[in-house]
Amino acid sequence: MNHYLEIRILPDPEFMPSIIMNVFYNKLHSALVQTGRSDIGLSFPDYSLNEKQLGVRLRLHGPRDGLTWLLSNVSLTGLRDHLRIGNVQEVPGVTRYVTVKRVQCKSNAERMRRRLMKRKGLTAEEALTYIPDSAQIHLNLPYVTLKSESTGQSFRLFISQKNAKDQVAGIFNAYALSNQATVPIF
Repeated sequence: MNHYLEIRILPDPEFMPSIIMNVFYNKLHSALVQTGRSDIGLSFPDYSLNEKQLGVRLRLHGPRDGLTWLLSNVSLTGLRDHLRIGNVQEVPGVTRYVTVKRVQCKSNAERMRRRLMKRKGLTAEEALTYIPDSAQIHLNLPYVTLKSESTGQSFRLFISQKNAKDQVAGIFNAYALSNQATVPIF
């Protein structure tokens, strides 16, 4: 993680930054899936848990050749006017690191009731008594909205960015996230 590439969402009166972030993140994810790269992570310098925002900047971290490859393989059709893409640069001397990971909440009450009905052969009314609406948990984290290429359905990818004590090497998934690996924050 000795190089990075910063991408900034430019102000636009027609599109909220979150919409542009969603489109870019979908394209980034698609490029990472197609190639199977696991050496590129990301961070959000303006991440705010209080405001539930990822911010307007995204940093991709990885080896110089990996980031250069990414620049030439992510389709930015329709996005070039909305983004300022920096150059691949060396990470400045830093001593702070973060873990940026996906958080999933498997507590959609309706989905849990359907599953219970299927497994136990219960009626909808019986399932409702076992799993009331109050059992549903809502995450209070920033997120991007992605579209699944396999099912075509939209879903929210909730993202947690937390400080880490030390630098930890590891691999990143097709969302450029990792449960263990860290990226520098500056």
